[in-house]
Amino acid sequence: MPIDAAKAVAAEPRSAEISWDHKDVLLYHLGLGAGIPATGPDELRYTLESRLHVLPSFATVAGAGSPGVIGGLSMPGVDVDLARVLHGGQTVELHRPIPVTGTATATSRIAAVYDKGKAAILVMRTEVTDTEGPLWTNDAQIFVRGEGGFGGDRGPSTRLEPPAGEPTAVVERPIREDQALLYRLSGDWNPLHADPEFAKLAGFDRPILHGLCTYGMTLKAVVDARLAGDVARVRSYRTRFAGVVFPGERLRIRMWQQDGQVQVSVTAVERDDAPVLADTVVAHS
Repeated sequence: MPIDAAKAVAAEPRSAEISWDHKDVLLYHLGLGAGIPATGPDELRYTLESRLHVLPSFATVAGAGSPGVIGGLSMPGVDVDLARVLHGGQTVELHRPIPVTGTATATSRIAAVYDKGKAAILVMRTEVTDTEGPLWTNDAQIFVRGEGGFGGDRGPSTRLEPPAGEPTAVVERPIREDQALLYRLSGDWNPLHADPEFAKLAGFDRPILHGLCTYGMTLKAVVDARLAGDVARVRSYRTRFAGVVFPGERLRIRMWQQDGQVQVSVTAVERDDAPVLADTVVAHS
């Protein structure tokens, strides 16, 4: 079997030191489209070092590391074709606000392997701590086509019922033509997001935006629209990647305020509201 579930889950965790500073945070925020308008006081919280706070989704790129997709494929018990791999979902749990400058230890392991029949899902968990204790936990759900059917646990269902009633808020966010080129400077160098020829080999007529860029843009929209710009109120943020986004399009972000959380739906405006992010929840204080 290309995936030995028992071996993968039992493998020793891998640890590495990561560090970041205000320049990394600023670059990440700019890669999400922050800074429009450039002198807007709400935007300066993302773009000016003297006022800087850190959007919690920065946890997916801190230290310029992989969010777990590539790292998970090199773990013991995992031997799969990269062409069969998709980033299926992402969860970030915050234990406290992320500092503007930091050095921490990131410890990664395969937390679970689920059998979905025609596919397997690897859950790559990365726990990050510094000298003051836990900072955040990242779970990357890695979808591997053709590797299911081994008789394993199907795992929990992450599908959510559509919210009742009209959204509490709806915002649209434009994606610049160069958005993927800027976002990739935060550490995801996959040519799928920059090279037209590579994109064609992957089945797309042009490069696509990083799913984690859409993930960050969506969290920023929720923080600004529903949490009064206070990033410290975010407790966790999860999503399922339901479709692609192309630079130059617009995102339509629908938000339903619930008790202690915001449920979110993200679609591509120009493609008749094609799904982009689904089963998306921002839990907050």
